[in-house]
Amino acid sequence: MTCNYDFHQPQWCPGCGNFDLLVCVKDALCGANLGPRDFIMVTGIGQASKLGFSVKCNLFNGLHGRALPLATGVNMANHKVKLISVSGDGDYYAEGGNHFIHAARRNLNIAVFAGDNRVYGLTKGQASPTASPEFTTPIHPEGVGGKPLNPALLALASGATFVARSFTGNKEELTGLMKQAIAHRGFALVDIMSPCITFNKTNTFGWFKQRAKPVGPEHDASSFDAAVSLVSREQETIPTGLLYKADRPVYSDRFSALKGEALARLAPAYSPDRVKPLFEKYK
Repeated sequence: MTCNYDFHQPQWCPGCGNFDLLVCVKDALCGANLGPRDFIMVTGIGQASKLGFSVKCNLFNGLHGRALPLATGVNMANHKVKLISVSGDGDYYAEGGNHFIHAARRNLNIAVFAGDNRVYGLTKGQASPTASPEFTTPIHPEGVGGKPLNPALLALASGATFVARSFTGNKEELTGLMKQAIAHRGFALVDIMSPCITFNKTNTFGWFKQRAKPVGPEHDASSFDAAVSLVSREQETIPTGLLYKADRPVYSDRFSALKGEALARLAPAYSPDRVKPLFEKYK
């Protein structure tokens, strides 16, 4: 298979971690032997979400924070296709925080690549849910104050069956984890530390690189308790790698209507023509 996913050239700031994120996504897709027609990418709003426009594939770009309910609908219509979602910390954990929790607890069959730069890079630098208490912005001159959200811990508590963490500066590790997430059957989160060169002068490339440390062979990724303990620690180092993996029935397995062929292929009973009259009303 020819690995060519190139589409539009991205327009991120020079030095943005999303450039490395894009390279890793393309390499992971190639390594997973997925052609542009073999998967559907669902994105939200934000700088990380723009990645979808640079990948030649079937893409659904939704509203801010609404990538995962859209992906759930896609999964119901075609449970045979592989789903991948790419977005950022604001999109998944603020506007889409409730959807993230429910997609994880349902064990939606999807690989979620969450770029976390701890700031809103698209809308000029507001603090995101993962920002540290001391992080200052024009609207938080005295710091954010609140305890930052822990994406890996939230995913574990919500029922995700694959949780990993990496850093865009370690492309080999990140690409490998993405390939594993794509192959996993269930809700797979790859929490991706990624610097914002323009609006976050605290959590820089060097800051992440100094703290990102791969987990050792002693970590048992099949142990939920070990994973929770690992990601809960308040420490200077940030563990990266596969943190947790488990097997559990995926959401689409629970519905008798989805035991056979995908609904999207059962024409004419589920043909798009059925909804055309509804759309005509809004013209």
